[in-house]
Amino acid sequence: MFNVAERVDRVLFEPVTGPKAHIWGPVQRGLRYPYAVLRDFWRGELTLRAMSLVYTTLLSIVPLLAFSFAIFKGMGIYRDLEPLVYEFFLPVGDKAVELTERVMKFVENISSGVLGSLGLAFLLFTVVSMIQKMEESLNFVWRVERPRSFARRFTEYLSLLVVGPIVVVALVGVTASFGNSALVRNLVDIEPIGVVFHAFSRVVPWLVVSAVFAFLYRFIPNTRVRIVPALIGGAVAGLLWVSIGALFARVVVYSTNLQLVYTSFAILIIALIWIYVAWLILLIGSQVSFYVQNPQYLRRGQQQIRLTPALAEQLALNVMVLIGKAFRAGEPGWTTERIAQRLDVPSALLASVIRSLECANFVVATEDERLMPARDLAEIDTAQIVDAARRHHRGEPMIHVRGTAEAERLATVIELALRERLEGKSLRDVVDNTT
Repeated sequence: MFNVAERVDRVLFEPVTGPKAHIWGPVQRGLRYPYAVLRDFWRGELTLRAMSLVYTTLLSIVPLLAFSFAIFKGMGIYRDLEPLVYEFFLPVGDKAVELTERVMKFVENISSGVLGSLGLAFLLFTVVSMIQKMEESLNFVWRVERPRSFARRFTEYLSLLVVGPIVVVALVGVTASFGNSALVRNLVDIEPIGVVFHAFSRVVPWLVVSAVFAFLYRFIPNTRVRIVPALIGGAVAGLLWVSIGALFARVVVYSTNLQLVYTSFAILIIALIWIYVAWLILLIGSQVSFYVQNPQYLRRGQQQIRLTPALAEQLALNVMVLIGKAFRAGEPGWTTERIAQRLDVPSALLASVIRSLECANFVVATEDERLMPARDLAEIDTAQIVDAARRHHRGEPMIHVRGTAEAERLATVIELALRERLEGKSLRDVVDNTT
């Protein structure tokens, strides 16, 4: 199995030479994307994340709908929430109506008079926890280790909870009203406009779902996702949603044995399976967006890179120089993601080095997650930077080696040579010499 994977890896990623290079080259680059996604899916990380999101969904789907329901009820359009719930459960077949009615009944029974302020606070906490779990999963896909700060989490999550459902309902409502308008009905009777309109109406559900996925890929990960990769990932996820949803509905129709075995629990089992598939589609589309924006990761994927002490020292010095130069120039501070792009290294790898520098009190993160010097540049010694990266970059407890006298003398000579070379050289000296 490993030999086959290695052979496919060489075929897809090694440079093409010869007379057929101009033909095979574009095909090779195109095949890398589905191969990378299938490889990551096969390794199991995405499936595990999707399973954990299913559990979170069970706890938070009713509070989430209740929160949206309260907003829509205040606007007088709360019944518009029901078609969206039905569309979500549509792939479970004829049970979609029953599931929608149950969920809506739960939501309508939730009120401030029944729960009280403490209960509403718990519901809001549950909803925020679900979005946080989604962010953690998409951050995993995007190799981002630093989550949003508490202040950003509260404001941005709350904005998403308020604006997101309204935008989706407005989008669906505008689409429906456009199709039911008298002008459109008159135009449909004219050929070939009618054929084009009917074809377009079949594509509209895919466009709406793709737009929702693209919005999530653009704003949920704690990193800068460009619009084009988000749209491509959203289009792929929307295509998977429509096609797998139709296939799932057919499977449910013919799965009479499942209903015979589980009887009244069959509807719950089917709903759980569909929720799992839905989250898996979300993560796969996000994976596509990541690879479109970062094609250099196609071959490596989620494979962990070993952070050697020498590499940790190099990264720590580069990070401090970039932060110091920006500070001296009065420019906005660097974020972890920007530094990772500047140095062309995975942000997850860089995050461990930055944590070491934070623990050593060399850098501090602001509320908007920009990195600034924690003290005067003249007080930050370059030897201390190297020492922090070398000794604490993994966050592991230190051990003391009971070595031989000869080896200890040699290690001391190396350490003294390094300190003599860097003695008296502060970060400010380095920055001023490179400015």
